[in-house]
Amino acid sequence: MTSQLLVVSPGLLTTFQDLGRYGFRRFGVPRSGVLHPDLARIANALAGNGENESVLEFFLSGPSFRLESGSVRLALAGDFRIELTRNRKKSMLRSWRTITLEEGDQLQLGPVSTGKAGYVAISGGLDLKPVLESCSTYLRGGFGGMDGNRLLAGMQLPVMQGRPISDPDCYLPEAPGRETFGGPEPGHDQDDPIPIRVILGPQDDYFSDSSIATFLSSDYTISRESDRMGSRLVGPALTHREDCKPEIVSDGIVPGAIQVPGNGAPIVLLADGPTVGGYPKIATVASVDLPRIAVLVPGRRVSFRAITVEEGAELLLERRRHLAALIARIVPLRLVGGVDLERLYSSNLVSGAMDARCPPACNRQADSIAEDRR
Repeated sequence: MTSQLLVVSPGLLTTFQDLGRYGFRRFGVPRSGVLHPDLARIANALAGNGENESVLEFFLSGPSFRLESGSVRLALAGDFRIELTRNRKKSMLRSWRTITLEEGDQLQLGPVSTGKAGYVAISGGLDLKPVLESCSTYLRGGFGGMDGNRLLAGMQLPVMQGRPISDPDCYLPEAPGRETFGGPEPGHDQDDPIPIRVILGPQDDYFSDSSIATFLSSDYTISRESDRMGSRLVGPALTHREDCKPEIVSDGIVPGAIQVPGNGAPIVLLADGPTVGGYPKIATVASVDLPRIAVLVPGRRVSFRAITVEEGAELLLERRRHLAALIARIVPLRLVGGVDLERLYSSNLVSGAMDARCPPACNRQADSIAEDRR
């Protein structure tokens, strides 16, 4: 039977994205793709998909779905709550898990608690037609995804038909540290600035030593004028050297580049950013921290610290090793600490039982299963 998943409400700026459209910048085509690749990879791993399978990316407020027929398994990555309505009964669940929907089920996602992005993968994938070797939606260009559109109410998601769903849902016992996707550093307050590592250049010589010192010692705030193209920063203005103009001959530019126009307000370019730029670039965000700054909500403060290219490469490799280790820990919900928690909670008179053999994340997920049973 074909599964029909209806979009009841689209959420905020929900789009179809994969890991991006590489190899076409010379033609003026941005990379696009997910703002936080690690979260998308986790969603696809939970779903049993390849890492480049298309996902739904939403900001702050998530979409809601109703399954009209068949069965569908959704995998959810990001820090947000989930409301499942089944047989007129509502259950509040947590993310970092899969949920298998049955006919008539309705699922509401969000709001996002940490950062601004959430990700939804569908087991078996989505039947989307690649454009320039990617299914990522580029809204300004009007291509990718489903006819270049954001998610709209009334859409039927093109769910690929895979094998029948018989195995149990699964979850990630240990979620990534919140500091990697919009939260504070461990041991820091919520209002502390988020440290972002950068490599100076390629046009840092267009700025005086005092301007570079200001850039590296000041806090900047993510502006409301931020989107998938870039994040505008509010803070101390950066002045160009007197013998350098605030514009350059347009040259190639990449996601993570920090442009400084004539008004001195830095702009961090993101996935849908332009392929060439005519403002000097004081620095480039290290690849390891680009997803982090990309999903910060307006009003969050950041600070910048200069590192070398070699340090950035090693940090990125370390992050990838850590991500691989996290994904390797994905387990079925029925096998938490060697206990069949679904059977336990179906028979327990008191919810919230704790398993001393599980780490805290396991017991938090156990609470989620208890909510599932109410």
